[in-house]
Amino acid sequence: MDDMLDVSCIMLATMSPELQKQHEDMNVYDMIQNLKEICEGQARQERYETSKALFQCKMSEGSPVGAHVIKMMGYIQTLEKLGFPLKDELATDVILQSLPDSFKPFVLNFNMNDINKTLPQLLGMLRTAESDLKKNGSKSILMVREAKGKKKAKSKGNGKSKPKGKDALEPEKGISKEAKCFYYEKSGHWKMNCPLYLEEAKKSKSNGASSSGINVIDDNI
Repeated sequence: MDDMLDVSCIMLATMSPELQKQHEDMNVYDMIQNLKEICEGQARQERYETSKALFQCKMSEGSPVGAHVIKMMGYIQTLEKLGFPLKDELATDVILQSLPDSFKPFVLNFNMNDINKTLPQLLGMLRTAESDLKKNGSKSILMVREAKGKKKAKSKGNGKSKPKGKDALEPEKGISKEAKCFYYEKSGHWKMNCPLYLEEAKKSKSNGASSSGINVIDDNI
């Protein structure tokens, strides 16, 4: 009885004023049972709120993965203190399920290779993956911009390249290779430029051919 009285005094001395009023007329056994009921009810409510926050925790796209995972690790540690620890495998699955779509390749690779890591190690891997995603994302944007710039450069001048030098005059003033001489029956020149025709016309002039005859020949050019 003396020991019970000492323990009762010690317990009352460590309580808040509200709890002291509730337990000042109880013996040690009744005080312990009443405190269990009060604390277990609070623990259940805290466990419910903590587990709800853990399982509903979702990372928004673009937010830092480090702060998100550290917050979830805090919830997991709180559940462990309340007597409901999560195994590393289940805790890892809960964290991976909370990640946004940009981490889908990482999650797929993690599950396919059956990687087993502690939560701090998983945090380090996710930070590395986040850094790689930022680098690859900036490169892809740069490539798209470069491709657009090249396309615009090609579109100048309605997509037609202007001929330069001697080749620029050939379509307008030159003679097409498909031009056919009606006198010589060969391609590559016209009758007015035919060397055989010019030679015969020169001979006819020297032989005193009439100009009317030449005109007749010229009419067939």
